[in-house]
Amino acid sequence: MDRFELRTLLAGMDLPKGSAEAPFARQMLDLLDATPDCFARTDFPAHFTGSALVVSADCQQVLLHHHRKLNRWMQFGGHCERDANILEVAHREALEESGIKGLRETSGSPFDLDIHEIPARPETGEPAHFHYDVRFLFLAPEAARFTTSDESLQLRWFTAAEWPALALSSGLRRILEKWENLRASARC
Repeated sequence: MDRFELRTLLAGMDLPKGSAEAPFARQMLDLLDATPDCFARTDFPAHFTGSALVVSADCQQVLLHHHRKLNRWMQFGGHCERDANILEVAHREALEESGIKGLRETSGSPFDLDIHEIPARPETGEPAHFHYDVRFLFLAPEAARFTTSDESLQLRWFTAAEWPALALSSGLRRILEKWENLRASARC
């Protein structure tokens, strides 16, 4: 996937009017069109990131990691590091952060879009900025075993009944609700 293919995917997404993601898609298209370095983590006030929601092979559980620096449960993801192949970025980050080999992306299209603010980090000189996060759904292979990376306090599989009790961002709640809808409709 290159910049042009990402633009085509974003422009072609069938997002309901009034959904949280509809304005995100427009803003992402604007960033792509106006900012040559939008895949660099040093591009401020906004840059792209890629994320992966990893679900078990039977679609009954989702794997989240408790992020060490942010101290909260999250999907896997990270900076593009100038790589416009955002699907590959999401896959790379999921592999690095979970250690699971053989993850399989489900459609080639984004599963969710989110824009969220990242607070300033005075210790590094990084200003407050926005992550334009393009999220994909990945299936883990049968009997997948994960390993906890340095970025995480722990990793854990959650069922649909367990995750609602967690303190999660609205964007993560939205993507988990989408996963539940897929699972309930037997399309996962």
